[in-house]
Amino acid sequence: MTHTPDPIAAVEDLIPATRRVPRRVVGISVVAAIGGFLFGFDTAVINGAVDPITNTFGLSTFSIGVVVAITLIGAAFGASSAGWLADRMGRRPVMFLAALLFIAAAVGCGLAFSFTSLAIWRLIAGFGVGIASVIAPLYISEIAPARVRGRLASLQQMAIVLGIFAALLSSAVLAQYLNGADADLWFGLPAWRWMFLTGVVPALIYGILAMSIPESPRYLVSRRRVEAAETMLVSLHRVSVEEARGSVRRMSETLKLQHRPRFRDLLDRKTGLLPIVWVGLGLAALQALVGIDVIFYYSTSLWHSVGFGESASFALSVVSSIVNVVVTVVAIFLIDRVGRRPLLLVGSAGMAFSLILVSIGFSQAAMRAGELELRAPWGVITLVAANVFIVFFAVSWGPVVWVLLSEMFPNAIRGVALSAAAGVNWAAGVLVNLTFPTLREISLSMSYGLYAVFAVVSWLLVYYFVRETANKELEDM
Repeated sequence: MTHTPDPIAAVEDLIPATRRVPRRVVGISVVAAIGGFLFGFDTAVINGAVDPITNTFGLSTFSIGVVVAITLIGAAFGASSAGWLADRMGRRPVMFLAALLFIAAAVGCGLAFSFTSLAIWRLIAGFGVGIASVIAPLYISEIAPARVRGRLASLQQMAIVLGIFAALLSSAVLAQYLNGADADLWFGLPAWRWMFLTGVVPALIYGILAMSIPESPRYLVSRRRVEAAETMLVSLHRVSVEEARGSVRRMSETLKLQHRPRFRDLLDRKTGLLPIVWVGLGLAALQALVGIDVIFYYSTSLWHSVGFGESASFALSVVSSIVNVVVTVVAIFLIDRVGRRPLLLVGSAGMAFSLILVSIGFSQAAMRAGELELRAPWGVITLVAANVFIVFFAVSWGPVVWVLLSEMFPNAIRGVALSAAAGVNWAAGVLVNLTFPTLREISLSMSYGLYAVFAVVSWLLVYYFVRETANKELEDM
C-alpha cells in the first residue's frame, strides 16, 4: 500500500525532539505559510513568461519592466495596509482576503487581452502578495512558543522558495512540453497563460484552510477576549491554565488595550521614526536591494541573453530554485541554534563576495556571431557565483529578515511596524525590478556591482545596529 506523505510530520522532523511543539501548532503554521507559497509563485511566475509576453503585446524594455515591477508596487501597498487590517479584522479574515485576491489575479493574468489589463491584474496579485508577506510571519510569531519561533516563522520563507520553485518548474515543463512558452496548449491558450492560471489551485486551498485555523491569542487579547485567549494558549501550547493566565496578563500589559496601533506610533520627535523602526526599515530595504529578485524574476531571460538556449535557460532557473529550497531547509535548522545576527553577518559577507564575482564574470561577455555570450571559463564561474549568492541569501537574509521583523518590534506597534517594513521591502523591490532591464542594457557588470555594494552596507547595518532576538518572548522585546 502506498504511504501518503504527512507534511506536518515532515516539518516536525526539522525540529529536534527536545524542542518539539504540539502537532497542532506546526499544522497551523504550515497553513499560514501557504500564503508564502503564493507569494513566491505569483512573483516568480513572470520569469518564464517575460519573453512571450514581450512578443505577444509588443512591449518595450521599459514596459516589460513595468509588468514585472507593478506586482511589487501592489505588494508595497498591500503590505502597508496588512498590519492595519489585521489589527481590525483579525489575522484569519486577512488571510482569506489574500486568497481571494490571488484567485482573481491568477484568472485575470491568464486571460489578459492587453498590456493594460495584464498590468492591472498583476497589480492586484501584488496586493495579495503584500498582505501574505506580512500576515503569515505576524500570525506564526504570535502562536509559536519562543523556543521554536524562529523555525516555525521560517516556514514562511520555505513556502516562498517552494512557490518560486513551483512557478519556475511549471513554466519549464510547459515550455519544454510545447517547445516554447508561446505555443498553444489547452483551449487554444498559449503555455505562458497557463503558467498564471495554475495559481488558482493553491489559492483555493489557502482560502479554505485559512478559515479552519484559530485566531491569534494576541489578537484575541487586543479585542478583550481574554478567556478565549487563555483557552487558546492552553490548547496550542499545552500549558496549565495558570501559565496561560500569566501569559495573557503580560500580553495585556504590552498591548496597551486602551490604544489601537497607528502609524503615528512609529514616529519620534528627534529622529523622525523610532530607532528600532529605522533599523527594521533598513533590513527590509536591503533584503531587496542586494538583487535577489533579479535572479528569480529575470534569470531565464538573463541566461538566454548571454548565449544559453531557451531550454537551458529554463533548466538553469529551476536549478537555482532547487538550490534555494535546499539551503532554506538548512536555515531552518540553524536559525534558533545559531541565532539571527550571526546568520545575517555571514550571509552579507558571502553575498558581497559572490556578487563581485558575478559582476566580473558579466564584464567578460562578448559578441560572437552576432550574439552575446560569456567566454570560457567565465560562463561556468558566473553561473556558480550566482548560485553561491543564492546559497548565502537563502541561509540568511531570505528567512532571517522576515523572522527578525516579526520579532523585533514591541507588541504595541508590531503590526503597523511590520507593515511599514514590508512596504519598504516591496518599494525597494520595485526599484530593483523597474531599473534592472535598463541597467542590463547599459551594463550587466555595473548592475551586479551595485548589488554588491548594498550587500556590504547590509553587513554594516547588522554589525552595528541589530540585536539578537532568539529565544526571547515577544513581550520582552
